[in-house]
Amino acid sequence: MFNKMVLTKYYLLTIFICLGCLGFAQNSSSDEQESIQKDINELVNKSQQELANYNYFKAKKKLDQALYLAQKINKQKNIGVIYAIKGRLELLLEEEANAIKSLKKAIEIQRSIKDNANIGTTYKIFGDLYLMKKDYYLALDAYTAAKDKFVKERLYEALAETLLKEGKVYEILKNYKKSKDLIEESLALANKYGYPSIESEGLINDARVYSKLGNDKKALELALVGANIAKVNSFTTIRNNAYVIISDIYYKLEEHKTSRNYLNKHLKLSDSIRALTQINGSRSEKTQFRLNQQIEKNNEIVLQLEKAEVDISLGTLTSILSVALITILSLLTLSLYKNNNIRIKSNNLLQKKNKELVLAKEKAELASKTKANFLSTVTHELRTPLYAVTGLSNMLLDENPKPEQIQHLKSLKFSGDYLLTFINDILQINKIEANKVDIEQEAFNLEKKIDNIILALNNSALSNNVNIHFEYDENLPKNFIADQIKISQILINLLGNSIKFTKNGDIWIRVYEINKNNRAKNNYTLRFEIEDNGIGISQEKQDHMFESFSQGSIQINRKYGGTGLGLSIVKGLIDILKGQVYVKSELEEGTTFYFEIPMEFTDVIQESKNSNIYFKGNPDNIDLTKVRVLIVEDNKINQMITKKILTKMNLNCDIVDNGEDAVEIVKVNHYDIVLMDIHMPGISGVEATKRIRVFNDALTIFALTAVTIEDKMEEFKEAGFTDVISKPFKQELFEKKLYTALAENPVL
Repeated sequence: MFNKMVLTKYYLLTIFICLGCLGFAQNSSSDEQESIQKDINELVNKSQQELANYNYFKAKKKLDQALYLAQKINKQKNIGVIYAIKGRLELLLEEEANAIKSLKKAIEIQRSIKDNANIGTTYKIFGDLYLMKKDYYLALDAYTAAKDKFVKERLYEALAETLLKEGKVYEILKNYKKSKDLIEESLALANKYGYPSIESEGLINDARVYSKLGNDKKALELALVGANIAKVNSFTTIRNNAYVIISDIYYKLEEHKTSRNYLNKHLKLSDSIRALTQINGSRSEKTQFRLNQQIEKNNEIVLQLEKAEVDISLGTLTSILSVALITILSLLTLSLYKNNNIRIKSNNLLQKKNKELVLAKEKAELASKTKANFLSTVTHELRTPLYAVTGLSNMLLDENPKPEQIQHLKSLKFSGDYLLTFINDILQINKIEANKVDIEQEAFNLEKKIDNIILALNNSALSNNVNIHFEYDENLPKNFIADQIKISQILINLLGNSIKFTKNGDIWIRVYEINKNNRAKNNYTLRFEIEDNGIGISQEKQDHMFESFSQGSIQINRKYGGTGLGLSIVKGLIDILKGQVYVKSELEEGTTFYFEIPMEFTDVIQESKNSNIYFKGNPDNIDLTKVRVLIVEDNKINQMITKKILTKMNLNCDIVDNGEDAVEIVKVNHYDIVLMDIHMPGISGVEATKRIRVFNDALTIFALTAVTIEDKMEEFKEAGFTDVISKPFKQELFEKKLYTALAENPVL
């Protein structure tokens, strides 16, 4: 009987609830929706204020209330934002698992509604999470994803913050050059758009990096400016960090009294911050919060049960609830105790893993150095036989071969040239990855530079029946200051790529300015477009096309050739120039590559320090029969090839196979030119040249070498070489340098 009465009441209660819900749904209006939306915004804003005041648990409660309301009216954008803020809050509370769960939920929602701006913010919080966990490379991946979204949405403040975070990670990884570049890029945005908190924090971080690079004077100047900005704007925490860095720099400069004064300022300010902080994250406070939270939930359960079961004996219900509550609290206390023990064990395990990571990092650095040395050695060993392959191929082609041999020799020459290009591409990628590529700024005529590139590649285009169209914005200046060599490499790679994959079509090159309204007086951001109507690229391949050795497919590689390194080099060079590169393509519709780089306008063009000024007179006016050349080379095949080339030019030459003999023979004989190999038994070509310069300062000495010229140029200059010729060399280049040297030092 009792059970029937209870069931009857339950059914009636259910019917009333359903009718009430139906009535509520019917009576809800747009005014009510707007009211709930207003409450959501207010709760989110208050949670942000609580976060700023270190009231983490109050902030969490308000976020939970906002999330309930947002789910009630199905506001997906609000739900995504709230989950992202919850992730950041849980990160501060060291609840890593919950933080990851909240952030993944946020990204899932934001992707579904294409909320790109907030996706970027969520990725940034993910980066902060990985940074706290010391997963530095995962943090960099997250920050990169965030930057991409911020750039597309033009959210420059968030972009500046993310660049600053990236700089911190690279500082931790001891890549101080990369760290400095990122921090200074962040500072440029902060200055441009007026973000004082980012500017002050960026200056302080930049100061720390300069100090680690050994430039304490510059570091002190930056830190003092950053501290002053923080003081003026009441950025207490940033100013507190600045005092520590300033104290350390003064200590390194042995100004111990000033160092101690700033340290005292830091300690005093730290006490003030600690007094303002309402929660410091201690286990006791967190435990108390969770206990209070559980008690509140239990109280709500008690109220609901009291309303639903009004006929049940109050005494019996109270006893049952008391037992349940005590049981729950006991289990919760036991769980917290176990969690505490697990946290201690986890911390010990983390310390062990950190030591292993440090060891792994040292091994990785050693492996990187070993790789670089290996590539340098292999390059030299490959270039030496390549000299023989290309040299013999050219010689045989010039010696009237049989008709059936000509195609074989051309194929051999093509294979040698292709292998040399492949070696150069690998070296370029290795230098980019090792951050060994320096920017060489110089003034040049951009329009003329692109015209020359088109002229150089026009024969390849014509062989594919391709027309190249060049459109240069008529309102754009002609002369800029930038690294014209790297810009040329980028354009040659992209234009060559378009020519290779376009048959019987057209290619358009366009250059114009973007961001006109926001630029400084002489600073331009130029966009370069290379569009073709060739075979196009699938969406799947576009996602990986800037990776090394990435190609469209095996079939495309076999049909069109290529190493798969060109676009990876393009991406690396554009990153070095602080630019961005994008691609837009559809299969059978064509492809458009466009990249944006900052450049500075100039009125004056000086002679480029990278340009080679060769002899422009008449070679017939130089009597080569009187010219004596000494070949210093230990490889017999290379001796034969070099002598053959010189003999065809009517030059007289002698050969020695080591550096010691070269020094002695130059002492007793007159030579006009010395072709000096670098790697030889006994003393090297560098050492031999140094010894010759002791008694002969005017002799023309060319370094004829298979090493990477860029890496050794300073060493060659210090040794006293007149110029450098890289093996395998082209005869035309050798002749130009020879005639230039003979014109400057006439043969008597």
